[in-house]
Amino acid sequence: MSFGALNYMPVIVAAIASFLFGGVWYNAFSRQWMEALGRTPDVIPRDRGAVGLYVAALAAQLIMAWMLAGVLFHLAAAGLPTSLRTGLISAAFLWLGFVITTLVVNYSFQGARPLLMLLDGAHWLGVLLIQGAILGWWGVH
Repeated sequence: MSFGALNYMPVIVAAIASFLFGGVWYNAFSRQWMEALGRTPDVIPRDRGAVGLYVAALAAQLIMAWMLAGVLFHLAAAGLPTSLRTGLISAAFLWLGFVITTLVVNYSFQGARPLLMLLDGAHWLGVLLIQGAILGWWGVH
C-alpha cells in the first residue's frame, strides 16, 4: 500500500497537539528539567535563533505523526480496524520498543541524570499517546 490514501488532516492535527503538549510539559517541569540538565535559565537560547529550534521540533512532531499514521494505515490494511484503542496501544508499543529504549541507552552512556530520562521519556510517551489517540479516533484513511 502507498501512503497516497492516507488522510493527512489528522496527521497535522496530531503533530500540532503533541507539539503544544510539549510546551505545556516542559513549562510545567522546567525547573526540574533544567536541574536534571545541570543548567540555569540564562544558558537557554532566547534570541531569534531559538525560533529554529521550535520549527525543528514541530517538523519532528509532524514526521512522527506521519510515521505513526503509516503504521496504523498498514494495520488497517491488514484487517485491524483503526480505533482509539488501536492508536493508543500502537503508540505505547512504539514508545516502549523504540523511544524509551533509545533514551535509556543514550542517556546511560552520556551519564545523564535519571530524572532527565524520566522527564524526557514521559514527555515522548505523552506525545505518542496524544498522536495515537487522535490518529486512531479520527482514522488514517
